[in-house]
Amino acid sequence: MSFMYQAALSQSLSVPVQPLPVYLINIGRATDRLAEIQRQSNQFGIRIERVEGVDGTLLPQSQWIDVDHDRFRRRHGRVILPGEYGCYRSHLMALRQFLADGGESAVIIEDDVALDGDFLDRAMAAKEAAPNAEIIKLVNHRWGGFRAATSSRMGDVIGRCLFGPQGSTACYLVTRSGAEKIVKSLAVMSLPWDVAIERGWETRTSIFTTRNNVVGFSPLQRTTMIGWRRDYRAAKSPEWRRIPAHLFRTLDFFRRIAYVLTTS
Repeated sequence: MSFMYQAALSQSLSVPVQPLPVYLINIGRATDRLAEIQRQSNQFGIRIERVEGVDGTLLPQSQWIDVDHDRFRRRHGRVILPGEYGCYRSHLMALRQFLADGGESAVIIEDDVALDGDFLDRAMAAKEAAPNAEIIKLVNHRWGGFRAATSSRMGDVIGRCLFGPQGSTACYLVTRSGAEKIVKSLAVMSLPWDVAIERGWETRTSIFTTRNNVVGFSPLQRTTMIGWRRDYRAAKSPEWRRIPAHLFRTLDFFRRIAYVLTTS
Protein backbone atom coordinates (compact mmCIF):
# COMPACT_ATOMS: atom_id res chain seq x y z
CA MET A 1 0.00 0.00 0.00
CA SER A 2 1.57 3.33 -1.08
CA PHE A 3 2.26 6.13 1.39
CA MET A 4 -0.07 8.52 -0.50
CA TYR A 5 -2.89 5.97 -0.44
CA GLN A 6 -2.36 5.33 3.27
CA ALA A 7 -2.43 9.05 3.98
CA ALA A 8 -5.62 9.54 1.98
CA LEU A 9 -7.26 6.57 3.68
CA SER A 10 -6.22 7.81 7.11
CA GLN A 11 -7.61 11.24 6.37
CA SER A 12 -10.93 9.85 5.09
CA LEU A 13 -11.29 7.66 8.18
CA SER A 14 -10.64 10.60 10.50
CA VAL A 15 -13.46 12.72 8.99
CA PRO A 16 -16.84 11.74 10.46
CA VAL A 17 -19.57 10.94 7.99
CA GLN A 18 -22.25 13.62 8.01
CA PRO A 19 -25.67 11.94 8.22
CA LEU A 20 -27.44 14.48 6.00
CA PRO A 21 -26.35 17.12 3.49
CA VAL A 22 -27.24 20.67 4.47
CA TYR A 23 -28.23 23.26 1.87
CA LEU A 24 -28.00 26.90 2.94
CA ILE A 25 -30.10 29.57 1.21
CA ASN A 26 -28.22 32.87 1.19
CA ILE A 27 -28.49 35.92 -1.07
CA GLY A 28 -25.43 37.78 -2.25
CA ARG A 29 -25.80 40.92 -0.14
CA ALA A 30 -26.36 38.99 3.11
CA THR A 31 -22.64 38.65 3.74
CA ASP A 32 -22.97 39.06 7.50
CA ARG A 33 -25.40 36.17 7.67
CA LEU A 34 -23.14 33.98 5.55
CA ALA A 35 -20.16 34.77 7.75
CA GLU A 36 -22.11 33.84 10.88
CA ILE A 37 -23.33 30.54 9.42
CA GLN A 38 -19.80 29.70 8.29
CA ARG A 39 -18.54 30.42 11.80
CA GLN A 40 -21.16 28.05 13.21
CA SER A 41 -20.45 25.35 10.65
CA ASN A 42 -16.73 25.49 11.44
CA GLN A 43 -17.41 25.41 15.16
CA PHE A 44 -19.60 22.31 14.98
CA GLY A 45 -17.97 20.55 12.01
CA ILE A 46 -21.05 20.78 9.77
CA ARG A 47 -20.49 20.84 6.03
CA ILE A 48 -22.87 23.23 4.32
CA GLU A 49 -23.54 23.75 0.63
CA ARG A 50 -24.54 27.31 -0.17
CA VAL A 51 -27.33 27.94 -2.65
CA GLU A 52 -27.26 31.54 -3.81
CA GLY A 53 -30.83 32.68 -3.41
CA VAL A 54 -32.89 35.05 -5.51
CA ASP A 55 -32.84 38.60 -4.15
CA GLY A 56 -36.38 39.68 -4.96
CA THR A 57 -35.76 43.28 -3.93
CA LEU A 58 -33.19 43.66 -6.72
CA LEU A 59 -35.25 41.94 -9.41
CA PRO A 60 -37.86 43.98 -11.32
CA GLN A 61 -41.30 42.42 -11.24
CA SER A 62 -41.23 42.24 -15.03
CA GLN A 63 -38.51 39.59 -14.67
CA TRP A 64 -40.38 37.40 -12.19
CA ILE A 65 -41.19 33.94 -13.52
CA ASP A 66 -43.82 31.30 -12.68
CA VAL A 67 -46.05 33.59 -10.62
CA ASP A 68 -49.86 33.69 -10.61
CA HIS A 69 -50.47 37.18 -9.24
CA ASP A 70 -54.26 37.02 -9.49
CA ARG A 71 -54.48 33.68 -7.69
CA PHE A 72 -52.10 34.91 -4.99
CA ARG A 73 -54.33 37.95 -4.41
CA ARG A 74 -57.47 35.82 -4.29
CA ARG A 75 -55.92 33.29 -1.92
CA HIS A 76 -53.91 35.63 0.30
CA GLY A 77 -55.69 38.96 0.13
CA ARG A 78 -52.73 41.07 -0.94
CA VAL A 79 -49.98 41.46 -3.53
CA ILE A 80 -46.65 39.63 -3.39
CA LEU A 81 -43.75 41.32 -1.67
CA PRO A 82 -40.46 41.18 -3.60
CA GLY A 83 -38.80 39.43 -0.65
CA GLU A 84 -41.52 36.77 -0.68
CA TYR A 85 -40.91 36.10 -4.35
CA GLY A 86 -37.18 35.76 -3.72
CA CYS A 87 -37.77 33.40 -0.79
CA TYR A 88 -40.10 31.22 -2.87
CA ARG A 89 -37.73 30.94 -5.83
CA SER A 90 -34.75 30.34 -3.54
CA HIS A 91 -36.34 27.35 -1.80
CA LEU A 92 -37.26 25.81 -5.14
CA MET A 93 -33.66 26.28 -6.26
CA ALA A 94 -32.37 24.56 -3.12
CA LEU A 95 -34.74 21.62 -3.58
CA ARG A 96 -33.77 21.25 -7.22
CA GLN A 97 -30.09 21.32 -6.28
CA PHE A 98 -30.71 18.57 -3.74
CA LEU A 99 -32.50 16.47 -6.37
CA ALA A 100 -29.69 17.04 -8.89
CA ASP A 101 -27.10 15.92 -6.34
CA GLY A 102 -28.83 12.56 -6.01
CA GLY A 103 -29.23 12.27 -2.25
CA GLU A 104 -32.12 10.56 -0.50
CA SER A 105 -32.67 13.13 2.26
CA ALA A 106 -31.36 16.60 3.10
CA VAL A 107 -31.86 19.54 5.40
CA ILE A 108 -32.66 22.97 3.96
CA ILE A 109 -31.78 25.97 6.13
CA GLU A 110 -32.11 29.72 5.84
CA ASP A 111 -29.24 31.95 6.85
CA ASP A 112 -30.73 33.36 10.05
CA VAL A 113 -30.72 30.12 12.05
CA ALA A 114 -28.42 29.35 14.96
CA LEU A 115 -26.96 25.87 14.57
CA ASP A 116 -25.61 23.64 17.32
CA GLY A 117 -23.75 20.38 17.56
CA ASP A 118 -26.87 18.22 17.95
CA PHE A 119 -29.13 19.52 15.21
CA LEU A 120 -28.20 17.03 12.48
CA ASP A 121 -28.45 14.07 14.86
CA ARG A 122 -31.85 15.31 15.99
CA ALA A 123 -32.99 15.75 12.39
CA MET A 124 -31.85 12.24 11.47
CA ALA A 125 -33.46 10.77 14.58
CA ALA A 126 -36.73 12.50 13.70
CA LYS A 127 -36.63 10.93 10.23
CA GLU A 128 -35.96 7.49 11.73
CA ALA A 129 -38.91 7.92 14.09
CA ALA A 130 -41.25 9.00 11.25
CA PRO A 131 -40.08 6.90 8.28
CA ASN A 132 -43.12 7.78 6.16
CA ALA A 133 -42.54 11.52 6.51
CA GLU A 134 -41.45 13.30 3.33
CA ILE A 135 -40.96 16.68 4.99
CA ILE A 136 -40.33 17.33 8.68
CA LYS A 137 -40.42 20.97 9.70
CA LEU A 138 -37.73 21.49 12.31
CA VAL A 139 -38.52 25.17 13.04
CA ASN A 140 -41.90 26.84 13.49
CA HIS A 141 -43.42 29.90 15.10
CA ARG A 142 -46.71 28.25 16.19
CA TRP A 143 -47.92 24.79 17.25
CA GLY A 144 -51.69 25.23 17.56
CA GLY A 145 -53.52 21.96 18.16
CA PHE A 146 -50.36 19.86 18.08
CA ARG A 147 -51.07 16.11 17.93
CA ALA A 148 -48.14 13.84 18.73
CA ALA A 149 -47.49 10.84 16.49
CA THR A 150 -44.15 9.53 17.73
CA SER A 151 -40.95 10.44 19.57
CA SER A 152 -37.35 10.19 18.38
CA ARG A 153 -34.40 8.59 20.16
CA MET A 154 -33.14 12.14 20.75
CA GLY A 155 -36.29 13.06 22.64
CA ASP A 156 -38.07 15.15 19.99
CA VAL A 157 -41.83 14.68 19.70
CA ILE A 158 -43.02 14.53 16.09
CA GLY A 159 -46.57 15.12 14.94
CA ARG A 160 -48.91 17.51 13.14
CA CYS A 161 -50.86 20.63 14.03
CA LEU A 162 -54.60 21.03 13.59
CA PHE A 163 -54.23 24.78 13.16
CA GLY A 164 -51.92 26.77 10.97
CA PRO A 165 -50.03 28.01 9.14
CA GLN A 166 -47.24 27.41 11.61
CA GLY A 167 -44.90 29.92 10.00
CA SER A 168 -41.20 29.74 9.09
CA THR A 169 -39.30 27.49 6.72
CA ALA A 170 -35.96 28.32 8.30
CA CYS A 171 -35.06 24.65 8.72
CA TYR A 172 -36.69 21.47 7.44
CA LEU A 173 -35.76 17.94 6.46
CA VAL A 174 -36.92 16.76 3.06
CA THR A 175 -36.73 13.40 1.30
CA ARG A 176 -36.28 12.86 -2.41
CA SER A 177 -39.93 11.93 -2.91
CA GLY A 178 -41.01 15.00 -0.93
CA ALA A 179 -38.80 17.32 -2.95
CA GLU A 180 -40.05 15.84 -6.22
CA LYS A 181 -43.66 16.42 -5.23
CA ILE A 182 -43.04 19.93 -3.94
CA VAL A 183 -41.09 21.25 -6.93
CA LYS A 184 -43.79 19.94 -9.24
CA SER A 185 -46.85 21.01 -7.24
CA LEU A 186 -45.49 24.41 -6.20
CA ALA A 187 -43.69 25.34 -9.42
CA VAL A 188 -46.01 28.36 -9.86
CA MET A 189 -46.22 30.75 -6.91
CA SER A 190 -49.73 31.46 -5.61
CA LEU A 191 -49.02 31.62 -1.85
CA PRO A 192 -46.02 32.56 0.31
CA TRP A 193 -43.56 29.68 0.59
CA ASP A 194 -44.10 29.04 4.30
CA VAL A 195 -47.85 28.76 3.74
CA ALA A 196 -47.65 26.69 0.55
CA ILE A 197 -45.22 24.05 1.79
CA GLU A 198 -47.43 23.05 4.74
CA ARG A 199 -50.39 22.17 2.54
CA GLY A 200 -49.76 18.45 2.30
CA TRP A 201 -53.41 17.85 1.43
CA GLU A 202 -52.87 19.77 -1.81
CA THR A 203 -49.39 18.50 -2.73
CA ARG A 204 -50.13 14.94 -1.52
CA THR A 205 -47.00 15.07 0.60
CA SER A 206 -46.56 13.55 4.06
CA ILE A 207 -45.57 16.51 6.24
CA PHE A 208 -44.76 16.40 9.94
CA THR A 209 -43.26 18.80 12.47
CA THR A 210 -41.24 18.59 15.64
CA ARG A 211 -42.96 19.87 18.77
CA ASN A 212 -39.99 22.10 19.62
CA ASN A 213 -37.55 23.92 17.40
CA VAL A 214 -34.46 21.87 16.59
CA VAL A 215 -32.41 25.02 15.95
CA GLY A 216 -32.76 28.57 17.16
CA PHE A 217 -32.42 31.92 15.44
CA SER A 218 -29.40 34.17 15.35
CA PRO A 219 -29.69 37.86 16.34
CA LEU A 220 -29.39 38.67 12.62
CA GLN A 221 -32.98 37.44 12.17
CA ARG A 222 -34.08 40.91 13.30
CA THR A 223 -32.75 42.34 10.01
CA THR A 224 -35.47 40.82 7.84
CA MET A 225 -34.85 40.05 4.16
CA ILE A 226 -38.56 39.55 3.37
CA GLY A 227 -40.46 42.58 4.62
CA TRP A 228 -41.39 44.62 7.66
CA ARG A 229 -44.85 44.73 9.23
CA ARG A 230 -45.55 48.03 7.45
CA ASP A 231 -44.76 46.38 4.09
CA TYR A 232 -47.32 43.64 4.69
CA ARG A 233 -49.95 46.20 5.71
CA ALA A 234 -49.31 48.29 2.60
CA ALA A 235 -49.64 45.20 0.36
CA LYS A 236 -53.12 44.29 1.63
CA SER A 237 -56.13 44.63 -0.64
CA PRO A 238 -59.20 46.59 0.53
CA GLU A 239 -61.37 44.59 2.93
CA TRP A 240 -64.06 43.76 0.38
CA ARG A 241 -61.43 42.36 -2.00
CA ARG A 242 -60.13 40.07 0.73
CA ILE A 243 -63.38 38.07 0.90
CA PRO A 244 -62.06 35.31 -1.43
CA ALA A 245 -58.98 34.99 0.81
CA HIS A 246 -61.19 34.58 3.90
CA LEU A 247 -63.15 31.85 2.12
CA PHE A 248 -59.95 30.13 1.00
CA ARG A 249 -58.57 30.13 4.55
CA THR A 250 -61.83 28.79 5.95
CA LEU A 251 -61.78 25.88 3.50
CA ASP A 252 -58.11 25.25 4.25
CA PHE A 253 -58.91 25.20 7.97
CA PHE A 254 -61.17 22.18 7.47
CA ARG A 255 -58.85 20.54 4.92
CA ARG A 256 -55.96 20.77 7.37
CA ILE A 257 -58.01 19.17 10.14
CA ALA A 258 -59.05 16.34 7.84
CA TYR A 259 -55.44 15.87 6.75
CA VAL A 260 -54.16 15.69 10.32
CA LEU A 261 -56.88 13.29 11.48
CA THR A 262 -56.99 10.94 8.52
CA THR A 263 -53.47 10.65 7.06
CA SER A 264 -50.36 8.93 8.39
